[in-house]
Amino acid sequence: MFSNWRAAPLAAAALLSTTFAVNALNAQGAAPPAKEFEPSVGQEGKDVIWVPTPQSLVERMLQMAGTKPNDIVYDLGSGDGRTVITAAKKFGATATGVEYNPDMVALSKRNAEKEGIAGKAQFIQGDIFQTDFSKATVLTLYLLPSLNVKLRPTILNMKPGTRVVSHAFTMDDWQADQVDSSEGRTAYMWIVPAKVGGTWKLDVPGSGAKSYEATFLQQYQNVGGSAKADNKPIQFSNGKLRGENITFTLVEDGNVRRDFTGRVNGDRIEGTVKGAGGESKWTAVRTAESK
Repeated sequence: MFSNWRAAPLAAAALLSTTFAVNALNAQGAAPPAKEFEPSVGQEGKDVIWVPTPQSLVERMLQMAGTKPNDIVYDLGSGDGRTVITAAKKFGATATGVEYNPDMVALSKRNAEKEGIAGKAQFIQGDIFQTDFSKATVLTLYLLPSLNVKLRPTILNMKPGTRVVSHAFTMDDWQADQVDSSEGRTAYMWIVPAKVGGTWKLDVPGSGAKSYEATFLQQYQNVGGSAKADNKPIQFSNGKLRGENITFTLVEDGNVRRDFTGRVNGDRIEGTVKGAGGESKWTAVRTAESK
């Protein structure tokens, strides 16, 4: 009983001392500790409001892009950092988020530190239209359609084979290479195509002394056009691009069919061609670009 009786006045004295100290700080104009920022759904940003992508769709988007440890992932409008953190932690990629709101950037950095992947996940406070993301091999978006279209010219100038995944919104007339969903939410995936528009001289083995020429008319990953053999028109069909890889078919004399598969490297293409005589290698050189 004695010790309890003694403890009471000591505790009261400590409380009075603490209260006096707080009042003294307030009298000097010192502010209480700031409350840690917590985002709220629908809060306004620079170009869009913040609505988080469900975690299951984040993972599905990164799977659609075939994300691997050697990938460089950029998330434009990275919000609370969940896509960047998932890319780094679950897929082993090096990932960067670009976010205009400095409070969201600080929150993302804290979240990355909590997950123990701060070394592979970084965040930049900045404008997505002023930030260089050209090194990305995977690009993720959850922006409005008008912003996707505004970004489209920059995206199409990225390295062929770059995968672009968007939550909910399309790229207008650039058709997606893949569409998938999770929890009722849709994701679209595009692969940046090589630029093949123009006239190409083809070296086709097994064709004797014939001279082949093809003119590619490109619209995103779709390739139309025409072809000639010894300056005589032949049928061109099935033109398609998937990143750097091109496929098309040439048919001569109504029945001599050749199916071409190749890899585009600037103004050269190398690949294989299949026909009635089997499979062989072929090459092409661009002689004129489309205007």
